[in-house]
Amino acid sequence: MTSTTSTASAGHGRTATSTATAGAQDASTASEFLLAASGLHKTYGSTAALDGADFSIRSGEIVAVMGPSGSGKSTLLHCLAGIVQADAGTVTYRGQELTAMNDAKRSALRRSDFGFVFQFGQLVPELTCLENASLPLRLAGFGRKEAESRAAAWLERLEVEDVRRKRPGEVSGGQGQRVAVARALASGPRVLFADEPTGALDSLNGERVMELLTEAARETKAAVVLVTHESRVAAYSDREVVVRDGRARSMAGAL
Repeated sequence: MTSTTSTASAGHGRTATSTATAGAQDASTASEFLLAASGLHKTYGSTAALDGADFSIRSGEIVAVMGPSGSGKSTLLHCLAGIVQADAGTVTYRGQELTAMNDAKRSALRRSDFGFVFQFGQLVPELTCLENASLPLRLAGFGRKEAESRAAAWLERLEVEDVRRKRPGEVSGGQGQRVAVARALASGPRVLFADEPTGALDSLNGERVMELLTEAARETKAAVVLVTHESRVAAYSDREVVVRDGRARSMAGAL
């Protein structure tokens, strides 16, 4: 009887140890990633934009999110950034669950930790390029002088310091997009979300924007979520994730 009890206890101990070890390994794996999503679902009307999508990215990593038009790649970016709430699933950033935050907390996080570059720049037409680039810093509470000083340094780094006093309508598409990149990087984001950043540019300007964007991101160790349908743009990434029918699949192994 004693032998049977001891054996059962030993077996129970091994099971508990195995379970604890597995849990620790899962936690360790999760902690490797700066931003991660699991089982994301998002439906618009009768259309499923995301159908169980997973994603993960480490600090300093550049991940290209590819897929045909309507595949759900932009919806995935918006969910990762907390712009859109998924219907189901979780998004975790630095141990915090974005999907459990209210709108105010998600907005504060986007101002402090995230940067954005969109296809058409989305610069404010009434402001100068310098004022546009410094806008996130002003919204974060920086004084005008310091905000514009930081923004001016990024405009110079991105080779558009000569347009600082011009308005967006007075500069070329390539120049405007570099101003948008400067705006995204000026606040020192941990994650940069770039949604088709070269989609409105010719190939030459597109290449230069990508060279400058990725160079700056690597130097600052910002993670970059790069949504694109162009293989030449995806070539600047460390790895690729393909979104198709609302699901994400890594081209470099499991997510």
